[in-house]
Amino acid sequence: MKEVSRRDFVKLSAATAGLGLTAGALAGCDNGAAGGSGSSAGGSGENIKIGVSIWSSTDALGSLSKNILDKAAGILGVELSYVDQGHVSEQVTASIETLCAAGCQGIIVCNSADSEMQAAISTCDQNMVYLAQFYRIISQDNSPEVYATAENSQYYVGAVHEDEVGNGEKLVELLTMDNPDAYEGIQKGARNICLEAWTVGDATFQQRWIGYQNGVDKWNEEHPDDPVTMTEPVYANTSSSEGAKVTQQFVNNNPDMDALIVAGGGGDPLVGSIGQLANMNLTGTIRVASTDFLEDLKEQLETGGMYCESGGHFCDPLYALLLVYNAIRGKEDYVPVQGEFGKDIQFPYVFVSSVAEYENYEKYFVDDDPYNDDEIAELADMSYDDLANAATSLSIDDVMERHGA
Repeated sequence: MKEVSRRDFVKLSAATAGLGLTAGALAGCDNGAAGGSGSSAGGSGENIKIGVSIWSSTDALGSLSKNILDKAAGILGVELSYVDQGHVSEQVTASIETLCAAGCQGIIVCNSADSEMQAAISTCDQNMVYLAQFYRIISQDNSPEVYATAENSQYYVGAVHEDEVGNGEKLVELLTMDNPDAYEGIQKGARNICLEAWTVGDATFQQRWIGYQNGVDKWNEEHPDDPVTMTEPVYANTSSSEGAKVTQQFVNNNPDMDALIVAGGGGDPLVGSIGQLANMNLTGTIRVASTDFLEDLKEQLETGGMYCESGGHFCDPLYALLLVYNAIRGKEDYVPVQGEFGKDIQFPYVFVSSVAEYENYEKYFVDDDPYNDDEIAELADMSYDDLANAATSLSIDDVMERHGA
């Protein structure tokens, strides 16, 4: 499984994106990467077929997510089917129908908005297909009816996600504090932040936004004579061109702007925003913060294209796959209980604000997987409580220690 590094996999995926699966993919189209056929020797998948509904299997974050899913599928002998849905609501719900029709016994989905999960859960209930979310969770406060649908389902297994409020708070903290290790032109903390979001109503963005606001409020309470401002969000959806357009609007309309938060969106909006700042000769002048690590983050930190960034370890989809995999296998502590919401696995984020920090991240999360083959096999056989506990030990230091660094 180590012939191609995770970085090389991203480059390969980008080069072959035209051959990848797209939204509306034909039912039953199986990936051809390692693990797609479920033919790995020693796997215990027992002809298990799991669908993956993802915004993109070829962009920076999507490729790395697909990489670790394919690796796990090969180890477990599981067959995977992908549908790319672009975080378009109609395509998200259609993807669940497509994967159910393809004969999947379970599905993992990165949805866009909570509202999509109402139809997704109902479809899976009707087809007796297990369902878990990755990079997402249904908000009980914002979407009580959808949350209740999940509670009443016998097939909604649960969700794997990060602490989004804490993520937002930490990014604003990094943006506003001075950073002597940053690019020389932007070492002083920011005071006038513009906020670029992706899809309106996305539950994950709503949580990050709360965190950003908390971070601004905390700074202003502690520094009343040196306040920070943050704009209302402007939405760029999930394309680089819209990211570039929103960034240009911010620069034109906010002459005192010294920072930009690109909330996420799978990576493409951030690429567009960074590119637009470069086109306007503002690289190293505007402090850029974001979530979803770029492939060239080290270079961006060196040149001032990025000031700080938070990211996952690409293991959310792996753990969601394991939730569904074990539910299909009938392991008692994974099978949903009607009347309960389902499993909730929350990962810590990884934060990088200097080249040195990124180099450690790059070694243990980009050039290689945080889990080797044997460790993935061990995760698959864990009880739910042990699996949830394992999720709390995925910092850079944790992985370095586990691998003897």
